[in-house]
Amino acid sequence: MKAGEIRVWDPLVRALHWSLVLLCGAAWLSAEHAGGAHELLGIAVGAIGGLRLLWGFVGSRHARFADFVRPPSVVLTYLVDLLRRRAPPHVGHNPAGAVSIVGLLAATLLVAGSGWLLSHGPLAGTHNAEEMHEAAAALLGVLVAIHLAGVVLSSWAGRENLVRAMFTGRKRER
Repeated sequence: MKAGEIRVWDPLVRALHWSLVLLCGAAWLSAEHAGGAHELLGIAVGAIGGLRLLWGFVGSRHARFADFVRPPSVVLTYLVDLLRRRAPPHVGHNPAGAVSIVGLLAATLLVAGSGWLLSHGPLAGTHNAEEMHEAAAALLGVLVAIHLAGVVLSSWAGRENLVRAMFTGRKRER
């Protein structure tokens, strides 16, 4: 580890994050070919999402939801301060990032769950199940775009490379 850096995200958090990035991307690319690979990718996404949910309660310090989920008033104050480039630094996820993580995780599990219902559940093969799955996937896409914009904005305002930190697990000490 370089001088002036601290460990933030453990290897499991990082592996789950990048696995979800790759698997969700592959599932999105295979969406027109429902069944087969798309279904297997969805099962993997659901399993990884479930593991991340569990890790949010029992994992390392900065992986736990209790470490980064904050009340809406704190999130709003953080966003205002971020736009003014006066947001305080956070070792782990910042309050806005926490909203993003929770939303992305919920949407990921909703997409995986609705995909299962579409092919195996009591609504299997129905138009309603297909519409629900497509709406959940669209929601996930919107949340991913917001997340990416937030990473760029937060990296710029906080003068840190959050993408690098998610690869290395380390951030600059403040």
